[in-house]
Amino acid sequence: MNWQNKSSRRRGYHHGHLREALVAAALDLIGEKGPAGFTFAEAARSAGVSPAAPYRHFRDRDALLAEVARQGFERLGAFLAKAWNDGAPDPVTAFDNVGRAYLAFARAEPAYYAAMFEAQVPPDATPELTQATDEAFLVMQRAAEALVARLPKGSRPPARMVSLHVWSFAHGIASLFARGDAARRKLPMPPEELLEAGFLLYLDGLGKEPKS
Repeated sequence: MNWQNKSSRRRGYHHGHLREALVAAALDLIGEKGPAGFTFAEAARSAGVSPAAPYRHFRDRDALLAEVARQGFERLGAFLAKAWNDGAPDPVTAFDNVGRAYLAFARAEPAYYAAMFEAQVPPDATPELTQATDEAFLVMQRAAEALVARLPKGSRPPARMVSLHVWSFAHGIASLFARGDAARRKLPMPPEELLEAGFLLYLDGLGKEPKS
């Protein structure tokens, strides 16, 4: 399976930028071979440094992948926060925009996406990765809180539960139909339409309709 991006991210090694060069090399290799298809030595060679050089910044390949995943979650958080836009123009539309942004990230950043979700990197591999993951998810939770607040009082589902449900749904669609690599399946409609329809069905299944 080929995860290759349309354009290479490799920048090559420049003095003082070894860490960044290794991350860029890892992204290229993920694009070419998948997150499990290369060694630490290959990452060093791709970055144009000796096999020993990466140990100045990373204890092993897993630590390098954890850093790639951290950067990916930071980028995802930025995608989601921009889409949420503090709930404008209204929480329902903004919540839908957050889901669409999730699909857009999978399409635009397939190598990061693979490192985040397919490299078997534990979510708590580093404190920095945990923080980046939590902050990205927090955008979805805040969006869910604003949405739930518009539902009838006395029968509002927990906002965290709603955010987890929608995250799971968006992630499934992104992984199957919206990613920007050869792992994308064909779909007889835009993935965004499938996500929107599922979101509306979810709200209908709760027996509630947000106020406009």
